Amino acid sequence: MTVELDDQFRRYFGTSDLAGVTPTAMTAGIEHMRVDFGLEQDRDRRFGLWTLLFMLGAAPDLDIAFSAAADRAAARNFMEMTERFEGD
Repeated sequence: MTVELDDQFRRYFGTSDLAGVTPTAMTAGIEHMRVDFGLEQDRDRRFGLWTLLFMLGAAPDLDIAFSAAADRAAARNFMEMTERFEGD
């Protein structure tokens, strides 16, 4: 099952255009996403939710988010890739 980014934005924020989301709606959407992250059992979907939370500046710490070392390593790699991208 493929989940599109726009679909996730609509699910949590009611729109695919985050520029128009009010601060209150942003906070509520992030909280909803964090709850779903905590409940999610599927490893891939959980990682996907974490990456969205990370991009929004709301991801839980790696030691809290992932019990598996491989998942923490993948998250660190993602973080490093985004830092390199931001540096360009």
